[in-house]
Amino acid sequence: MNYRHEFHAGNFADVLKHVVLVRALLYLRRKDKPFRIIDTHAGAGIYDLAGPEALRSGEARDGILRLLDADPGEAGALLAPYLDIVRTAGAPRLYPGSPKIAQALLRPQDRALFCELLPEAAQSLRRSLGRDERVKTIEIDGYSGLKAYVPPVERRGLVLVDPPFERRDEYERMFDSLAVALRRWPGGTFMIWQPVKEREIADAFCQAIAAEAPDWLRIDLQVETPTIGRPLARTGLMIVNPPYVLEDEMKILAPALARLLARGPGAECLIERGGA
Repeated sequence: MNYRHEFHAGNFADVLKHVVLVRALLYLRRKDKPFRIIDTHAGAGIYDLAGPEALRSGEARDGILRLLDADPGEAGALLAPYLDIVRTAGAPRLYPGSPKIAQALLRPQDRALFCELLPEAAQSLRRSLGRDERVKTIEIDGYSGLKAYVPPVERRGLVLVDPPFERRDEYERMFDSLAVALRRWPGGTFMIWQPVKEREIADAFCQAIAAEAPDWLRIDLQVETPTIGRPLARTGLMIVNPPYVLEDEMKILAPALARLLARGPGAECLIERGGA
């Protein structure tokens, strides 16, 4: 699967990933001690939802653009910080990638490291982040960066792993790199994203991660019954060492997102916890 983000920015998978990212970072901010964010596949930073790629796919219409106008009900307070960041970034025309969302939640003492292998995307990311001494963009393969920069000197923080799934061996590379990083930083929070095209493969990957890390939280969001030939209908996150409040928050947020972003019959969410 080739997951070029220009075509998919702001879709339901982005919404889930970024809602959870915001909740996790808000939890890290509860303590004064500094933390570090490491994003292994950072992307271009900000995306034009009126650009040709986004218009061609139309995926943002059933993602962030729908959510901006929806009544989230009891999930409103938990969604508000994410939606505020998105609106500040320029929605509904522009949508922020993970680095821009992370940057919005950094305090003066916090730091962020963004890995992006493609020079053009890295340059776009630097422009979107501006002159900010708290952040650094490095042109490096994300898995090499994961091995090189973990653990961070702060010993607190979060690693986001969200590759484009362009290679047949993506799952193998991701698991091997994560296994090394988990041994080096067993107390770190790792947030791993995947587009669920084949449920059996996704389940096997999550089971393998669970065997390496006893404390984990799995969150899947499905917006319609998956059908061959249709756009992606299910996405998932596997979070190692999740914030202790995240499971309860997702019991409110995930069903709300499944309801608000449903494209048809079969919309649902999955929340599983291990080691709690």
